[in-house]
Amino acid sequence: MKTFFASSLIALTATYAMAASHSMAPGVTAADQDVSGGTVTAEMVSAPANGWLVVHRTDSEMKPGPVVGYAPLKMGENMDVTAILQEEVKSGEMLMLMVHGEDGGMSTGMFEYTLGAKEDGPIKPDGNLVMTVVTAQ
Repeated sequence: MKTFFASSLIALTATYAMAASHSMAPGVTAADQDVSGGTVTAEMVSAPANGWLVVHRTDSEMKPGPVVGYAPLKMGENMDVTAILQEEVKSGEMLMLMVHGEDGGMSTGMFEYTLGAKEDGPIKPDGNLVMTVVTAQ
């Protein structure tokens, strides 16, 4: 009985360790798309905690610019995340879809970030932004 229990415990520990080491890394998957309907969609967003998919204007320098939209994220895998654009985006313009956290603000569930602020700011695992860039069609 002790041998069975020890074997079961070892198997359970190994399974847990494998699952923890294979947890999904934060990321954003999206493609160039038609935004004439006033929205932009990421096919999949993986978030380490509740937060936001934030849509920044950008250009060939790939620096995040002003925020033009956002959508809430739950911790884990989020499919078909759509942000309503708060201003017109023309065909050919580049948009940076970035994962922001829900940290440092005054209210949980309220998007409080402004460019350069710390409230609900971008997450940076290993010092890198979690984002992708799409071109409006």
